Amino acid sequence: MIYIAPSLLSADFAHLEAEIKRMENAGANYLHLDVMDGLFVPNITFGAPVISALRPHSKLIFDVHLMIQDPIRYIDDFVKAGADIITVHLESCADPRAALNAIREKELRCALAISPATPVEQLIPYLSEIDMALIMTVVPGFGGQKLIPETLEKVRTVRRYAESHHLKLDIEVDGGIKPDNIHLLTEAGANIIVAGSAIFCSKRPRSVIASMRETAAEHPYKK
Repeated sequence: MIYIAPSLLSADFAHLEAEIKRMENAGANYLHLDVMDGLFVPNITFGAPVISALRPHSKLIFDVHLMIQDPIRYIDDFVKAGADIITVHLESCADPRAALNAIREKELRCALAISPATPVEQLIPYLSEIDMALIMTVVPGFGGQKLIPETLEKVRTVRRYAESHHLKLDIEVDGGIKPDNIHLLTEAGANIIVAGSAIFCSKRPRSVIASMRETAAEHPYKK
C-alpha cells in the first residue's frame, strides 16, 4: 500500500491547525514533521513544543524527521510530544544504533535516513534493525527542490535487499516529489511518499493526493 505524507514544512505556519485538518480531509495518511536545528542542516524549523501543541488536533500518524545533530539527546522530548515514528539521520549520529535503540525502547517505530551524498551501502547494515528507511531525494534543509534522479537507485537497492532478506521494511522518500514523478519512486520500491509544496500549495489537495495514489497504483515496484 502507498501512504501519502504531506510535509508540514510547506504549510501556512500562521494557520497550522487548519492546515492539518485540510490534509486530513484531503485523505493524507501521515503528517511529515521536519525538525531542523540550523546545525545539521542550514535551516531552523520547529521543535517538540510545536508538535506537542498540534498533537491533540490530529489523528494522522506523526512522522517526525529529526534533521538535528546528535538526536539521541531529544528522543524523549519527541516521544512526549506525540510522535508515532521518529527518524534520525545516519550522518548526524555518533552512534546510530544507540539512537535507534532509544526510540525502540519507547515502543515507537524507528527509522534511519540518509542524505543524497551518503552511499546506500552505509545504510544496509541497519535495515534489519529499523521499521523504515528514509531515502532523501533532495539535499535536506529546504523545501521546493527538484528530485535528484541518482537517488532512485538507492531506493531500488534497499527494496531488493529487504525482499531478499525477508524484511518487512517501509521505504520513505522525501524531496521534490509530485504527481508527475511519483511513478519513478514507486517503481523503484518506495511505499511512503513525502510531498510538501505539491500538496500544501494546491487549492485542491484531495485531487493531488488522489492523483498520486492513482499513478502509484499504475506503477508498482518493478523488480
